[in-house]
Amino acid sequence: MSALETLILGIVQGLTEFLPVSSSGHLELVKAIFGSDYEQQGLLVTITLHAATAFSTIFVFRKDIFMILSDLLLFKRGESLNFSLKIILSMIPAVIIGLIFEDFIASLFVGKIALVGVMLMITALLLFLADQVNENNKELNYSNTFYIGVIQAIAILPGISRSGATIALAVLLKIDRNKAARFSFLMVIPLILGSMAKSVMDGDLSQDSTALLPLLVGFVSAFITGVFACRWMVALVKKSQLKFFSFYCIAVGALAILFSV
Repeated sequence: MSALETLILGIVQGLTEFLPVSSSGHLELVKAIFGSDYEQQGLLVTITLHAATAFSTIFVFRKDIFMILSDLLLFKRGESLNFSLKIILSMIPAVIIGLIFEDFIASLFVGKIALVGVMLMITALLLFLADQVNENNKELNYSNTFYIGVIQAIAILPGISRSGATIALAVLLKIDRNKAARFSFLMVIPLILGSMAKSVMDGDLSQDSTALLPLLVGFVSAFITGVFACRWMVALVKKSQLKFFSFYCIAVGALAILFSV
């Protein structure tokens, strides 16, 4: 895989991981355009790009993360502990689904362009409905956290935007928009890091021959665009401007379905 390909993939990953348009769906579309043999040399690239966006999230929310970790290390009971427990609770559905249906999920990321198109349409509907909600003053409780975790598990499907689905559901549950965006971005960090660790321990990367330079180019491009997109998305959620991404998802979804015919 060339440095140009990983550069483009990194930019796509960095933007779409945070903007509510499905990073997995867009990466599948880009891969279909490139025609790259990802069965043999794509896993390490995918993990590298996801690592970059995880680190960009950590960078943007570094003050929040530092405060949470500091309180936990000092055994302080309060908001930080509750937030951490909610993060753990939100992970449970995705972990269970990911482990039980691992092979089936992997099969969905091999040229299923029509599926991506349909799932993008569903993402568009969620975003449009979320923008119709005017009341957003509720706190994030444990039951709502679990519901958000369930939709995060569903967002494993290519074309369902993880950030879009989780933020949209939180807004539909009338949770404060700023808190919804913050939780959505922080809740995925342990999942990404855990998935990376599992791939390493399972030896899935032993046959990957991707060169160092393309990986570095992809990481840097994904990190930089990820920082930009994360900050932009938080601002957009506050301003109730998700519907514009809804229109985008409809357009791209329709193109993906036409492309697959």
